[in-house]
Amino acid sequence: MAVFAIGDIQGCFEPLQRLLARIHFEPAHDRLWLTGDLVNRGPDSLAVLRWARALGDRATLVLGNHELRLLACADGVIAVRRRDTFADVLQARDRGDLLDWLRGQPFLHREGNRVMVHAGLHPAWTVGEAEALAAELADALRPATHHQTLEALRNGSPSPAWHDSLTGDERLRTIAAALTRLRTCTIDGRMCLDYEGPPQGAPEGCLPWFEVPGRRSREAAVVFGHWAALGFHRAPGVLALDSGCARGQALTAVRLEDGQVFQEPARAWVERKSHPTPSPL
Repeated sequence: MAVFAIGDIQGCFEPLQRLLARIHFEPAHDRLWLTGDLVNRGPDSLAVLRWARALGDRATLVLGNHELRLLACADGVIAVRRRDTFADVLQARDRGDLLDWLRGQPFLHREGNRVMVHAGLHPAWTVGEAEALAAELADALRPATHHQTLEALRNGSPSPAWHDSLTGDERLRTIAAALTRLRTCTIDGRMCLDYEGPPQGAPEGCLPWFEVPGRRSREAAVVFGHWAALGFHRAPGVLALDSGCARGQALTAVRLEDGQVFQEPARAWVERKSHPTPSPL
């Protein structure tokens, strides 16, 4: 049995199928770790969601910022933007089942010393604290409170820095910001959430979250995506897998047992980006 971690797919179903063939993925024997952002930007969000859900326990997913955006649009919390490409999901006959499945997914997955999140871990958090906070956020998306939670996440700003004393909506927004949007922060833990470029161009005083001195989760090996401008990046204790497939670059998988890297160019789907072919509804 092999476990493959795959970076942000973002509706790029065609490159995903080629990547799965390249790694010889066998659902009967192998497992997948998916770093979130299955949807949006690429043309086939519905196909990707149906594929991931059908895998059952052979795929482990953590939610990303684009899943939260999809859920918020579906609930009418925010409006769909012109550049959003998940209309196929919102119009699908199995929309309800797919959205319910997404709401039940975690924001952090941990096996032994290895942790998967979409974006990052706040430097102030230990792995145990991050796990508890991710569970707190996931619990807030349960059926009875998910609409209220999505409104709280979208109708306000997170605290720039983490404090254990944070409460209510601000606490949820700050947890979500760290787990699904974090790229850089200052050495005193203030998150620089608006920056999307490469590490070398970060605002003065902002470092990649995983390079902040004294980061309390250093004992873990963290697998994450989200940062396309960083690209595939491997360093002691970190494995970044968003290699920009939705930007026309590549989709990346890593076999976790031995670290072998597999990449599939985006190529064919880019030609369809302006005129996506609807998935069957």
